[in-house]
Amino acid sequence: MAGEKRNYSEITPEIKKLSELCLRDSYIDPSMYQKYNVFRGLRNLEGKGVLTGLTEISEVYAKKVVGDKEIPCRGKLYYCGYDIEDLVSGFMKEKRFGFEEITYLLLFGELPNAAELEEFCRILSGYRSLPTSFVRDLIMKAPSENVMNSMARSVLTMYSYDRNPEDTSIPNVLRQCLQLIAVFPMLAIYGYQAYDYYIDGSRSFFIHEPDPALSTAENILHMLRIDKKYTKLEATVLDLALVLHAEHGGGNNSTFTTRVVSSSGTDTYSAIAAALGSLKGPKHGGANIKVVQMFDDIMKNVRNWEDCEEIENYLRKILNKEAFDRSGLIYGIGHAVYSVSDPRAVIFRRFVRKLSREKGRQEEFKLYAAVEKIAPKLIASERKMYKGVSANVDFFSGFVYDMLGLPVELYTPIFAIARVAGWSAHRLEELINGSKIIRPSYMNVHPRREYIPMSQR
Repeated sequence: MAGEKRNYSEITPEIKKLSELCLRDSYIDPSMYQKYNVFRGLRNLEGKGVLTGLTEISEVYAKKVVGDKEIPCRGKLYYCGYDIEDLVSGFMKEKRFGFEEITYLLLFGELPNAAELEEFCRILSGYRSLPTSFVRDLIMKAPSENVMNSMARSVLTMYSYDRNPEDTSIPNVLRQCLQLIAVFPMLAIYGYQAYDYYIDGSRSFFIHEPDPALSTAENILHMLRIDKKYTKLEATVLDLALVLHAEHGGGNNSTFTTRVVSSSGTDTYSAIAAALGSLKGPKHGGANIKVVQMFDDIMKNVRNWEDCEEIENYLRKILNKEAFDRSGLIYGIGHAVYSVSDPRAVIFRRFVRKLSREKGRQEEFKLYAAVEKIAPKLIASERKMYKGVSANVDFFSGFVYDMLGLPVELYTPIFAIARVAGWSAHRLEELINGSKIIRPSYMNVHPRREYIPMSQR
């Protein structure tokens, strides 16, 4: 009817019928991947990634060569050749924040001296502002249920405010990347606040401008909290989270997306928006939310959090698809590359314990520690695996964000605030070294058919 408001979210019977055609026509027998030696997910049967490029930005190390064999070993992560454990130890001993220093290292390949770091922080601080009326006209007028979508829309809109958006020369792309790194915390927090106010009109909507004297981690807490207050330990642990999430090799899904899109020669805003879309997925940046939800479920169903046998029995139910979301997954345990240990989780764990003491949540930490110990052994006994499993960084990050009072809606955006540093480094490296568009091949397995005229169908 004329004037009738259409429900664009409705799945009509017609759509349901057409979707059945999609399901029927698009299904490919899994055995065909093995028949044609196709590595699903660009990983072979041993889980090793297919080599698709070279990088100097970071290295994920999880196996050592002994003779003619690769043996799983304690995981290591290197940023531009530096062991992440040494980097963290360095700025922790000097009692300073590390994310800005790590961002400098990823972008320029070298650690800054004191003067260079001060100048770099000044540049970032100078970029921590949004165009006039940007928050009102873009973020507030169309709040998104998922903050990642709000951020992607904001990034694409920033193209319109850039007087030279299509220039892919290195100085211009570097300028764009630095601006995005600087404003990502604002896009995330303002996007969350707009939607939070929209769904609960009784709450006050407030905007705190970033403080030029504060680090990225401090500014996140400063802008998010109505009283702007936070403890030194809170800011330190959040800064560490940003450091550990800033980069993880060129093969992770969102970084590879950045390189694929950048190889086409498109603009910076399109490339970073695409990376945001990738990171949003629950198999990537949204994994820590599933960990928190899983632990909420465990806490409700395990009476004695100190009884390892009771914990193991419930974890077995989760693994056997009898409990929680019935996916058969123990979230936060296992990684595509690491097997013996994830260095990020190992580093994070020490500070999670400290924060749990400050917040009076030691009992929850003990439960996390128990699951961290029990789950890998249980998975190894119940499942046939080509490698061992251990806790990954997502296992602890959700718990940390919860202790910091961060809303669940910001868990993945916090990941993005950190990872945009790595995305930027990889975009620059791709533009500097890449000469060809990244274009893998797919084998068509549909039989050829003769055309049938409409009258004969």
